[in-house]
Amino acid sequence: MAPDWRLPVHVRRQYDICLGRQYFGGRYMRAIVTGASPGIGGSTIRKLAQIANQKNEKLQIAACEIRLTDDLKSLADEVERLGADIEVLTGDLSEAQCPAKLVDDALKAFGGLDAVVSNAGITSPAPLIDLSVSKWDKLLNVNTRATLLLAQAAYPALKESKGALVAVASMSGMGAHPGMGAYSPSKAALISLCQVLAQEWACDGINVNTVSPGMIRTPLTQKVYENNQIAKERAALVPWGRVGNPEDISNVISFLLSPEANYITGQNILVDGGFVDSLYRHIPGLPDSSEIDKTERIKL
Repeated sequence: MAPDWRLPVHVRRQYDICLGRQYFGGRYMRAIVTGASPGIGGSTIRKLAQIANQKNEKLQIAACEIRLTDDLKSLADEVERLGADIEVLTGDLSEAQCPAKLVDDALKAFGGLDAVVSNAGITSPAPLIDLSVSKWDKLLNVNTRATLLLAQAAYPALKESKGALVAVASMSGMGAHPGMGAYSPSKAALISLCQVLAQEWACDGINVNTVSPGMIRTPLTQKVYENNQIAKERAALVPWGRVGNPEDISNVISFLLSPEANYITGQNILVDGGFVDSLYRHIPGLPDSSEIDKTERIKL
């Protein structure tokens, strides 16, 4: 009978050694990911575990969610089968003491940190005129303040490891998004926060960046896409011809955490299939790219 995966990493490791399971030779990364449920967070954890597995190295990762779910248990089992050590941590990031506790638990488990992925976020659509102070505060606390508190708590460890922090923002933080309540302001503030952190921490060798997803189909947005007409209309708005998936975002996050991205900091990477920059496609009377003759394209 397999041990409960919620046991501490060192206990599970001793159990595996007794069974003769092989451990990878080198260490790949020690990381913490918030918002670890299926979607972008879960995809990021899976991607990092796959990379470590391919490199024959060990990933140590803390998966953080507000509560323990069957999906989170399944994810933990999956990445453990890929050879990763995973700590499942729970806490409410709207509470000020939570981010530091999550980081402290990860540090106790792994002895250090190389990467922080601040992915947890919430939304509460409403016109600003109807937005209560409590809802405004909660969105800002989770979507913006939590990243600051995670960063502050993880700073000594990231400085020691010359690590990286990636926060998941949104295309909604890059322009006004009416009807979304505090979501758009909170993500705009998050982008600005990380740009300031990047400037302040560059001298310490810490990379800080944000990734802004466009329209992404996740379990949280699945209900919208169950309407086939809406799904088709949304896909038609994207120059790439489809709505994004969590892997489109986790691929970018994993790159920003890699040594190959060492010289990238203070950037907000928009991952939207070209949607945000496609305004001119929707102006009546302008030629559509599909109408331009191939010969004319060569001339252009």
